[in-house]
Amino acid sequence: MTPGQIIALAVLAAVVAGLIHGKLRSDVVALAGAAVLLGTRTVRPVEVQAAFASPAILALASLFVIAYAMELSGLLGLVIRGATRLCARLGATGLWLVIVLCGLASAFLNNTPIVVLGAPVVRDVARSMNLSPKRFLIPLSYATILGGACTLIGTSTNLLVNDMARNAGQPTFSLFEVTPVALIIAAVGGVYMVVFGPRLLSAAPSPNAPEGPAPIAGINPPAGEDPALYPVDAPFDPLRAGAALGVFVVVVTVAALGLLPIAAAAFAGAVLLVVTGMIRVDDAYKGLRPEILLLIAGMVVVGLSMEVTGLAALATDGLVGWLRQLGPLYALALIYGATLLLTEILSNAAVAVLLTPIAVALAESLGVSPRPFLVAVMMAASAAFATPFGYQTNVLVYQMGGYRYLDFVRIGAPLNLITWAVGLAVIPMFFPF
Repeated sequence: MTPGQIIALAVLAAVVAGLIHGKLRSDVVALAGAAVLLGTRTVRPVEVQAAFASPAILALASLFVIAYAMELSGLLGLVIRGATRLCARLGATGLWLVIVLCGLASAFLNNTPIVVLGAPVVRDVARSMNLSPKRFLIPLSYATILGGACTLIGTSTNLLVNDMARNAGQPTFSLFEVTPVALIIAAVGGVYMVVFGPRLLSAAPSPNAPEGPAPIAGINPPAGEDPALYPVDAPFDPLRAGAALGVFVVVVTVAALGLLPIAAAAFAGAVLLVVTGMIRVDDAYKGLRPEILLLIAGMVVVGLSMEVTGLAALATDGLVGWLRQLGPLYALALIYGATLLLTEILSNAAVAVLLTPIAVALAESLGVSPRPFLVAVMMAASAAFATPFGYQTNVLVYQMGGYRYLDFVRIGAPLNLITWAVGLAVIPMFFPF
């Protein structure tokens, strides 16, 4: 190994250990790793600059502002209140319909505020019908995770994999290119949750489950988050809501038609909302979510170090010999499984950045298209079902529903295996080797 590869491997190990340990903020850990790589000249300043100014960062920041404008306008709260009335008429069927709608919304909006708003509704309506909220809160979180993978902008994971693939010389994905695969995975996962979820989750309330319904406006944001990011009781403003929704629809349409790159369309939309006064400048800055953006930028630098030093290619050399005999499907299963495992202990952004260069190098070494391997990383990096701490929405419902840790293992581990199997079956159908 070269000195650069040794440094890159040491920094990677230290960053992974820091993320698992969890004592330091994840964005601080990622930025520290990037600083070491830059200070040791393992990566060049121009590469660090490109990471912080990447299209994925710009697109995410702009989409955060647009989504926050929709929240501040009271639009999301209005939709949730309408869903509450629907549940009152349809009973348990209405609850499942709300869960499906939250999953669909997550294909275009950040799923954390959706769950923050939707979880108390699901909990309180379930209690009003003498049903255990535990039957519905975990499925709500899982539905938003599955829904987020359905478009390129539904989750930061997909945008990151797309950006890393572009850096590796691969063609970029269109907005809905992964939708057929993700929809099939989500549909099978949804059937599993409806059929087996209530049986696997205990109907009896846990000792630490909160008693009595809480009003929607009384939701406490997750620990460490700025309460201003969750304007759950924002009054409905038709003008601002219409403007924010209109801009969002135009951004999605322009990106879907290929008229502008996603980053350019989203940036123009966010700036338009600011200059027209539909969202205040101070509020736009609040909606940027810098802790997420800096984590992603730092991890992109760590991921680039694996590529520029040749560490990613070196890591695949030992695999290629026996994988070439087994075939690309086994290599795809290996990448999918490794991503599934790592995303339960690391952030999905970190996993996407770390495994994308390896996925591309492995595919190129096997002489096949990297496309199915990139899609596998996209799907698997968001599939954090088996622990309550693998994804932020899991943490939210874990606290609200009074679940035990093993509740997530019981329902989430089989879902991981199911989505793995379905992904391996359908990815080659839409993205041939």
